[in-house]
Amino acid sequence: MPSNLMSLFDGSKLNGSINTQNRKAMIIAAHPDDGEFGAAGTVTLLAAAGWTFEYLVITDGSKGSSDRSIDANDLREIRLVEQHHAAQHLGIPKVTSLNYVDGELLAGRNLLGEIVRQIRIFKPEIIFTHDPESMFSGTGWIHHSDHRITGQMVIDAVYPAARDVLNFPEHFDEGLTTHNVQTIYLWDTEKPNIYIDISDVLDKKISALLSHKSQFPSPKLFAHQSRQMWQDFDGKYREEFRRLDIWA
Repeated sequence: MPSNLMSLFDGSKLNGSINTQNRKAMIIAAHPDDGEFGAAGTVTLLAAAGWTFEYLVITDGSKGSSDRSIDANDLREIRLVEQHHAAQHLGIPKVTSLNYVDGELLAGRNLLGEIVRQIRIFKPEIIFTHDPESMFSGTGWIHHSDHRITGQMVIDAVYPAARDVLNFPEHFDEGLTTHNVQTIYLWDTEKPNIYIDISDVLDKKISALLSHKSQFPSPKLFAHQSRQMWQDFDGKYREEFRRLDIWA
């Protein structure tokens, strides 16, 4: 299996050469902090190699708390600020939130169109997002329905919607044009086909995650447990993805 950074953009589908004019990548996450869990290490490595990133967060994270005293509107604001701080840790200048209500996301034409619009604006070569086929992992980790719907909508946005002139033609009134994404990388997948060694940037990933203070009230404990749980048998740390090359 591919396990090095270059295999992320080896250009195997582009006649042996990558598109060096469009080193743009987008992280599309269901909630604040999902992108850091899924791809922060790889993002750090790619950014150091000259790639430009943007974040697109689909929901507002307003249900992400076990504190019964917190107001959902306050939590929404807190989590957006935290996502901006996490992005800053990773050197990502822009975070866009679509502000759908956390836990209530439904697949539909409006959501699809909003994702297509963001893709047509930024025109990324690659996208990182959730694997929509992952219902659960192991024996007890159930993937949030917002994750699955986000992954599905992103894939549908990449192909064929963002590519086709007759999908969302109202975007052209804004001066936008169609766009062909080259590759999608799906995290939280049960079918990984690429593994990226992030050992050298693990601390950066953990620091970005700890920007989400509302989610990790015991940062030292989280950092310690993360280093234990995420370590592979050989002592290294990796992020794994299911890579989809878009041929159309």
